[in-house]
Amino acid sequence: MSENKNKTVQNVLPVIEEAAHKLGLIPVELNFVQESGRWVLKIFIYSQDHPISHLDCENLTRELGDSLDELISEPFNLEVSSPGIDRKLKSSSEYNIFKDKEVEVKLKKPLNETKKLSATIVDYKTNTGLKLKLKDKDETVEVKEDNISSVRLIPDFKR
Repeated sequence: MSENKNKTVQNVLPVIEEAAHKLGLIPVELNFVQESGRWVLKIFIYSQDHPISHLDCENLTRELGDSLDELISEPFNLEVSSPGIDRKLKSSSEYNIFKDKEVEVKLKKPLNETKKLSATIVDYKTNTGLKLKLKDKDETVEVKEDNISSVRLIPDFKR
């Protein structure tokens, strides 16, 4: 089913992206998983303008309407939710989505004698990696993607 799962995700992604875009939302993660014998399509959404609310999740669910039923042959449940305030970033595309956000970066090999950085995402490019402005320092560093162990958002309670 792994191949069918991937194909299902590829089929529904453009529909989800279009519906989310209409509402000013960004889908940051999409999973099609089996839980307790039932298929579940999980969509995690983000907004550059405001914290995700129940209304955002409800509006996207309504916007998608029956279009997903036409694309997914198996019976499934739909879950739309926020990625969470301390989300672990799971793909390089999220580095650009969460640009200007504070993160905690864990490294595989030390940089400036540390394997843990508190910083703000400045930019991301495939060839140079993640550009970070270190917290409490007037210093910017670049971290190659192959040296990144994990990147986690630092909760922003002011938002």
